[in-house]
Amino acid sequence: MSTQAAISERAGTDAGSYGIIPGLLWGFRIHADGTADPLAAEQPISNRHDGWLWLHFDLSNLRAIEWIRQADLSPAAIANMASRDRHQEIHAEAASIYGVLADHVRRIDGVGEELAHLRFAMTERLLVSGRHHALAAVEAARGTLQGGGRRLTHVGALLELIVEHVADAIDRVADDLASDLDHIEDCLARRVDEFERQKLTGVRRNTVRLHRQLAGMRTVFHRLERQETPDMPAPLRFAAAKLAQRLDSLDHDILEMRERGHRLQEEVSALVAEETNRHLYVLSILTTLFLPPTLVTGIFGMNTKGLPLTDVETGFLWAMGLLLASSLAVFLIMRRIGVFRVK
Repeated sequence: MSTQAAISERAGTDAGSYGIIPGLLWGFRIHADGTADPLAAEQPISNRHDGWLWLHFDLSNLRAIEWIRQADLSPAAIANMASRDRHQEIHAEAASIYGVLADHVRRIDGVGEELAHLRFAMTERLLVSGRHHALAAVEAARGTLQGGGRRLTHVGALLELIVEHVADAIDRVADDLASDLDHIEDCLARRVDEFERQKLTGVRRNTVRLHRQLAGMRTVFHRLERQETPDMPAPLRFAAAKLAQRLDSLDHDILEMRERGHRLQEEVSALVAEETNRHLYVLSILTTLFLPPTLVTGIFGMNTKGLPLTDVETGFLWAMGLLLASSLAVFLIMRRIGVFRVK
């Protein structure tokens, strides 16, 4: 009995249908002309069609993993789909391509900063993908197909579309980071403290995270570009060189922003040090001015005989005069030697 027949038999359907697929989040049937029809996840899905299928799974569902193990995929591709490895990778075989790509987590309020991973395996007539968390680029690709915004003439074009949406999301984040850096730089140029210093720290943290994501993606696509063989089926081919070039450009921009953020951090640190030194300078001046009065009060506070002014009715006034005179004398000396200038 063939694999497809075994799956169909367990699903209670004929050999021409996958049946109701457990753990399926959504599916699309893409026809030969590139148009896509959405498939109902709760309905049996036929495997007889004129084009190919995109099946997207929730990999936290154990029944979905079991279904994938029985699918018409290579053992290496199945092991990749079932693993929890977080390293980005793409591998090309004679009749399939499989791998792992990093994508931003999609939240209810938009795209989050956290990264999760998309696992995929594709043959000429099937692309199986899965995730443990909702992913922004995959959701965007789904929206593109539902809205008819792209015609996918072969299965490799879908992977290309997903990677393009990943790059678009990074590009939008990079634009926001550049705007934050512009605002911080303007504030520093005007010597005002209108920005939160934590914002600069957040920008630098995000540039490091994005560079790490892009570095992994660039590596796998450059490796795939070198490993692509002439006998690979045409439906599995996609513009790896073009995607790698765009990722290289994005990574270059991110590295520039990271370096720019580093320079701004150094400037902020210099301003903080300058402000601290100014406060210490004022504190030192005040301490110096109050040292002579402290000495005078210490002398008059000694519990010994023979202290001056103890029998004088105006002794308190004379003591206060000595306090003020000592501070004034120190002030005049410091002014004369140029410690500070009174304008």
